[in-house]
Amino acid sequence: MRRLIINADDFGLTSGVNQGIVESYENGVVTSASLMACGPRFAEAVALAKSRPALSVGCHVVMVDGRPALDPRQIPSLICSARTPSFRQSLMRVLCLAAVGKLDHGEIAAEITAQIMRLRRAGIQVSHLDSHKHTHILPAMLRGMLRAAKDCGIGAIRNPFEPFLFARVRHWKRHFQLRMLQRYRHSFHSALAESGVRSPDGCVGIVATGGLSLPTFQALVESLPEGTWEFVTHPGYNDAELATVHTRLRASREQELKILTSPQIKELFTQEQIQLISYQALASGEESNRFLK
Repeated sequence: MRRLIINADDFGLTSGVNQGIVESYENGVVTSASLMACGPRFAEAVALAKSRPALSVGCHVVMVDGRPALDPRQIPSLICSARTPSFRQSLMRVLCLAAVGKLDHGEIAAEITAQIMRLRRAGIQVSHLDSHKHTHILPAMLRGMLRAAKDCGIGAIRNPFEPFLFARVRHWKRHFQLRMLQRYRHSFHSALAESGVRSPDGCVGIVATGGLSLPTFQALVESLPEGTWEFVTHPGYNDAELATVHTRLRASREQELKILTSPQIKELFTQEQIQLISYQALASGEESNRFLK
């Protein structure tokens, strides 16, 4: 059996991103979304999610390139400086600090918990946890996330490792980053097994982020191994508001929106006999699939 969660990241980033995610859910194949607790359009995303109770909504934990939910003075190891009370923008900088033990585990867990609780106070039933730029690949971040998941009673998190079958990267910088992060694969799976938190068998689409095309999407789906997987997506509109946000994903968001709402893609899942499920279904152990509209 092949099961697939199609998750839309960055819910709450901009109005155009929020609209793209909603359209990808209502008119397409998206089954879950990840909401940024401190996103500029958080309140709008909450209202859209609450009016669509069947949409599975997780917490898109931000620990890099954003601002914290806690007072920055409570998490000094995680922010740039007292003068710049936001998270660091560079993933590689965070990776290096984590490698030498400069990130406080208690601060990480406290900040992730605060982000989860902000969603809950807004009336969102948090189905799962994942992270912006997949920072929970790092052992220090993962420990904090698993601790927060246990404390908050959240039963599922993203497994951000993509099968080697799909990990073909041409851009040297991206290739280097992925090779660096792959070293954490074994420790990630071991920690996850000990925690009892559910996760998919891995992710699909991470390497293709920013350059996903319809043929690539089809090829990835057709090559999907047996098991339960997650396809990571970033639909949205490349509008004036997005131009003010620090992100490399701009025109690609509209391309992904077209792919995710394509009738051809709906037919593909029927032909391949792949069940589309949500993170809520995974966390609760449900076996039923989401029927395509």
